[in-house]
Amino acid sequence: MNFTIEQEKESDGRWLAEVLELPGVLAYGATSLEAVSKVEVLALRVIAERLEHSESRPFSINISIPIAA
Repeated sequence: MNFTIEQEKESDGRWLAEVLELPGVLAYGATSLEAVSKVEVLALRVIAERLEHSESRPFSINISIPIAA
């Protein structure tokens, strides 16, 4: 399964990163890199939780991060 992280800069200067394929998996950071790092960790936690509770079957993971403008 491929995961895409979308990121954008908010009007207050914070960065928001979101994993489009995992609803609700988003994180804020002071920089783009911080937001992306936080959302990657959160995505892995969500996937691990689903696997532990048999809500998903194991699959290979690919993460792509579009370059922010």
